[in-house]
Amino acid sequence: MITGKTNLLGVIGHPIEHSLSPVMQNAALAALGADYVYLPFAIDPKDLWRALNGFEAIGLQGFNVTIPHKQAIMPLLHEISETAQAIGAVNTVCRTASGWYGTNTDIDGFLAPLQTQPQNWTEATALILGNGGAARAVVAGCYQLGCRQIRVIGRDRQKLDSFQQSWQDHPLAAKLSVFEWQELPNLLSETHVLINTTPLGMAPQADRSPIDPTILEKLPAGSIAYDLIYTPRPTLFLQQAAAQDCVAIDGLEMLVQQGAAALQLWLKQPVPVEVMRSALLDFLHSSRKQNDP
Repeated sequence: MITGKTNLLGVIGHPIEHSLSPVMQNAALAALGADYVYLPFAIDPKDLWRALNGFEAIGLQGFNVTIPHKQAIMPLLHEISETAQAIGAVNTVCRTASGWYGTNTDIDGFLAPLQTQPQNWTEATALILGNGGAARAVVAGCYQLGCRQIRVIGRDRQKLDSFQQSWQDHPLAAKLSVFEWQELPNLLSETHVLINTTPLGMAPQADRSPIDPTILEKLPAGSIAYDLIYTPRPTLFLQQAAAQDCVAIDGLEMLVQQGAAALQLWLKQPVPVEVMRSALLDFLHSSRKQNDP
């Protein structure tokens, strides 16, 4: 029951209609009997500063950050964790006595499903589609796995160069290289894990894939195709990858694990990860049944 004493949590993004974070977070809060509610907030990039002021005014206790705010929010925060500074992106914000504190739990979420795969990571080449805030956590995660090469591909040469330059003082710089999108066909045949960090394939672009299927065919069978998008499930990209005998991983487990880590930061107590995962699976199953003809 929501009352005047109920504490507020949330997630910001633009768009935000697709987010399933409220489903799993509110299920966990209910299981814990915590007097909190978790809400989605659609924040236009131009209104980010005003939104933070508003959150402070209404006493919001913390919030998650998704596309396109993960980097833009950083200069607006009072303090940033070493992890978020190294990644260069924030996905979780906590209210403190001195102001907003930002950190990043994406890396733990990203690694969770990969660590169960029988892959010799020291011989693996990772290819990352996109060079935004989510890609930064993926780059750091691939380095933590021990990948031999970490390649990032994007459409804007200037942004790619800036992305690479931002890692120059990090140990992973020696493994990192950047490429323009037209080089994709030549890179796929050497790729062991292909990760989509772009919004292509997510509502309202659910009928799109970041890679043309005729190009995706160059990805070797047995390779891992990982899409950070978790709805629709599976995305068109993962459907096409699975059809050519690749291991398809969607963003559901990453969502669960990064969300659990964030909730634990806010509540300062262990949280029911299984409840969160079950709530998401039940919601997706129910939604699929409703959409069936």
